Amino acid sequence: MIRIQPEPFDPGAELTRLAAGQSQAGALASFVGLVRDEGGRLIALTLEHYPGMAERRLAAIAAEARHRWRLDAVTILHRVGRMRPGEAIVLVAVLAPHRAEAFAACEFVIDRLKTGAPFWKYEERSDGAGWVETTAGDAERTQRWEA
Repeated sequence: MIRIQPEPFDPGAELTRLAAGQSQAGALASFVGLVRDEGGRLIALTLEHYPGMAERRLAAIAAEARHRWRLDAVTILHRVGRMRPGEAIVLVAVLAPHRAEAFAACEFVIDRLKTGAPFWKYEERSDGAGWVETTAGDAERTQRWEA
């Protein structure tokens, strides 16, 4: 399931929904990304996306994960719009027969999403405002999946 929405979501409810009726799965791995306030300066984070293209890119990332690992289900839920520090911004959840597949696939999906999906972040800070660039660390994490 792929969803992009402005409304807050409940990670626990989403994980319960994903696992419902999936008795063949042995592992559920998830990642919840939060709006981070480094140094207490962030007022808000606004996320923009390219509608249509963003959903297609997330679906392609999920399909690539399914190709690499045996997975029972993949959920990617991403918020857009204005958010405050501490709010959930993204959920990646993976159901698989075994934990190693679930952990690896979950990490793969969030790494690919961070650098390969058409989302843009704009920070409002007490000391100014501006667009957030992809970090070298994010690019390096994504590169390791190329090997």
